[in-house]
Amino acid sequence: MKKGYVVLVIMAVFLIIVVGMVLTYNGLVSAENRVDEAKAQVSVACQRRLDLIPNLVETVKGYAKHEKSTILAVTNARTRAQSVLSEFAAKQAVGNEEISALTTSQSELSGLLKDLLVVVEGYPDLKASANFMALQDQLEGTESRIAVERMRYNAAVRSYNTKIRIFPGSIVAGMAGYMSREFIEESAEAKEPVEIEF
Repeated sequence: MKKGYVVLVIMAVFLIIVVGMVLTYNGLVSAENRVDEAKAQVSVACQRRLDLIPNLVETVKGYAKHEKSTILAVTNARTRAQSVLSEFAAKQAVGNEEISALTTSQSELSGLLKDLLVVVEGYPDLKASANFMALQDQLEGTESRIAVERMRYNAAVRSYNTKIRIFPGSIVAGMAGYMSREFIEESAEAKEPVEIEF
């Protein structure tokens, strides 16, 4: 009778461990999916900004014919940012290198867009243009979306990284090959205000 009782206890403990590992694994899969979903949303928000830029550039071009170097710089930065974003979106798991490249390209683009808006200050007719105002509003809204999506991505990464580092997730993550993910940090240049010189 005692032997049967010991076998039942061992089986119960084994079953609890197996169920715990299965639940932990499923939690890791869910957390990883949330990170991937958040990464896709960052890509969508950045792509929206990239899609708005050609219209903004064309609108400014019509008014600011003397500002070709600024317009060309924005166009070139958009092309580079598009290439980096495409690589970022295509990768299953992104590391420091991809996140750094995305942050750098988006920061460069943000800085040049600020320069473009400074150019606009010299053209009152352009600032009053309904088309330009609508594009500027859309761009500002998109900038806010990018910030929100970056925040959501970082929250998903924080949750995922926590799950793979705490017990029993650390054991299951090690066995299943789950690796920590990197955060998207905002660059120092993106935090600086636009300076308008007269």
